[in-house]
Amino acid sequence: MEESVNFVKGYGKVNPSDDETTAVPCQSPSPKRRKTVAAVITLGLFAIIVGSIVGAAEVHHRRTKSPEPQSSSVKAVASIKAVCAVTQHPESCFTDVSTIDSGNFFDPEVIFNLTLRLAINELTNISSLPKTLISKSHDLRTGSALRDCATLFDDALSQLSRSVEAMRVGPVGGEKLLTEEKVADMKTWISAAMTDQETCVDGLEEMGSTAVDEVKSRMQRSNEYMSNSLAILANIETILDQFGLRLH
Repeated sequence: MEESVNFVKGYGKVNPSDDETTAVPCQSPSPKRRKTVAAVITLGLFAIIVGSIVGAAEVHHRRTKSPEPQSSSVKAVASIKAVCAVTQHPESCFTDVSTIDSGNFFDPEVIFNLTLRLAINELTNISSLPKTLISKSHDLRTGSALRDCATLFDDALSQLSRSVEAMRVGPVGGEKLLTEEKVADMKTWISAAMTDQETCVDGLEEMGSTAVDEVKSRMQRSNEYMSNSLAILANIETILDQFGLRLH
């Protein structure tokens, strides 16, 4: 009977050692391995975050870098228009000043200096006009008036040259571009240059000269440039105030 019971107990066993548990238990990771896995995950997340930040910074750089020239251009346009707005010829003032190659269109004193350069350049171009017309004229009265014009043109150039020289500031010494004294002097000199040209035309008209129309036509631009410079000087304190500046 015992043999039968033992037989039943032993049924299905290959050997006695089958009584022991042969399955490998599921062991939890060791603390060292858990730290290693956590470190790998942390490094992965850090790499993703850094990559995202670098990518976003690159996109932001591309978006913000390109508009810079346009912003500078817009600011330059606004500066020139603000200065030219006080003149009798704001549109032509803006157009003519904009054609000059200048590294600084943001300083109203520099913009004024450019209008002065335009004026003296144009006056220089027409300074020989009276002498040219004299050589073509056979009328004594017209010749006399044109000789007066030649003298007046020379004086006008001298007056503008004094203004240009006043705006010439050396790199050392701390001299200011515009001061109250300079503004007063240049107003006088530019006004005198404009008067010289008006006197020339008046003399030609009094003589009934046929050259008067040509002289007036050729003088138009120089008169306009000088008028612009004078208007800017007359309003320089208001203009500077718009730029947050003051007269020295």
